[in-house]
Amino acid sequence: MSLKHLATALAAVGAAFIVYVGLSYLFAPQATAAGFGLPTWPQHDGAGFLAVKGVRDIATGLVILALLLTGQRRALGWAMAAITFVPAGDMVIVLAEGGPASHAYGVHGATALAVALTSVLLLRERPAPAVRTAAYPAQA
Repeated sequence: MSLKHLATALAAVGAAFIVYVGLSYLFAPQATAAGFGLPTWPQHDGAGFLAVKGVRDIATGLVILALLLTGQRRALGWAMAAITFVPAGDMVIVLAEGGPASHAYGVHGATALAVALTSVLLLRERPAPAVRTAAYPAQA
């Protein structure tokens, strides 16, 4: 498998996964929230914050898919570099709020690492050289 195919696969799987997570936060917020790693979750009216997270995750996945499907690989690489901040920030939040370090590093840290790796692979790609066609003189 070439690095380009690997980067494409990682971006596509990452996009699909984060859209799935976002949908889970919209349709089963309390059940999904338990897997995030924080010790407590909003109740009642505060549960709307979980829907906000769901929308954020879906939008993140859709941006990745849009750039991937339109062939904007360099822009995708930069977007993924910026998106790395989201799971890295989630990791810091879980640690700061007393969540389990294993969860912070194993879920959020590993995700940040995977997103950063995908970004590096995409940004290292070089455009394919232009194919030159030879001009043939017209035959009489």
